[in-house]
Amino acid sequence: MDEAMTAATPHRYRTIFISDVHLGSKPAKAEFLIDFLRHHEAETIYLVGDIVDGWRLRRSWHWPQAHNDVVQKLLRKARKGTRIYYIAGNHDEFLRPFQGVHFGGIVVADRIVHEAADGKRFLVIHGDQFDAVVHNVRWLAYLGDKAYDGAILVNRAVGFFRRLMGRPYWSFSSWAKVKVKKAVKFISSFQDILAQEAVRSNVDGVICGHIHHAAIEDIAGVRYMNTGDWVESCTALVEDFDGRFDILSWTGHPALTTAAERGRKRLEAGIRPKPVEVEPA
Repeated sequence: MDEAMTAATPHRYRTIFISDVHLGSKPAKAEFLIDFLRHHEAETIYLVGDIVDGWRLRRSWHWPQAHNDVVQKLLRKARKGTRIYYIAGNHDEFLRPFQGVHFGGIVVADRIVHEAADGKRFLVIHGDQFDAVVHNVRWLAYLGDKAYDGAILVNRAVGFFRRLMGRPYWSFSSWAKVKVKKAVKFISSFQDILAQEAVRSNVDGVICGHIHHAAIEDIAGVRYMNTGDWVESCTALVEDFDGRFDILSWTGHPALTTAAERGRKRLEAGIRPKPVEVEPA
């Protein structure tokens, strides 16, 4: 569901799950994530893989200040007592040899079992381990990554024109993904495989990322939950203090209105623009 956008104080949850931020890539919506982290607190945060995009950083270096601010924001939360676990994914697989190592209070793992407030146990894993293309046809995975970049460019163009028309953010690539039959079949197969892994792991469900498709579903008695991403949909999975889970979308908070958009609105209203004060991260 869409999170209420009028909160003056941070919303507090028992657990927050975030994945597929892809810091180091141009499509990463780091500003959206910073704003989300500013407005939400949790006892525990799971970073469920592909937080840093090592694939793209190897091709060309891209690390603007906003990406650094995300890292600093997470480290600051860890210093203040939030338990943070970093589950490595395929784009940040360089972290997998460091399982159990603490970086600034953030613990690295390949998989972990999370016990919810109601006692149910969930396997937390990125999910690329069960993507045959990623592991068996590496060149095709990179080609697919390139094609995804193309879809993101289209998405940015669509977003630009929607902003000009005063329309809210909408993800073309997310829409296309669920409309294409092969993509729908892949998503369904991925969900089934992860549900089977939860059964093998003797847990009640699985929490993952990887396919950039947020969902909460029951599959043959297993709870499947996917956190989504911070490239297109800007979603997070949250657990409240009763053990209930929900998906939050953070794409339209007023704090994310750009200075340019504010200026355009003032000009249209005949108001002279004033300097914009930026709240520190």
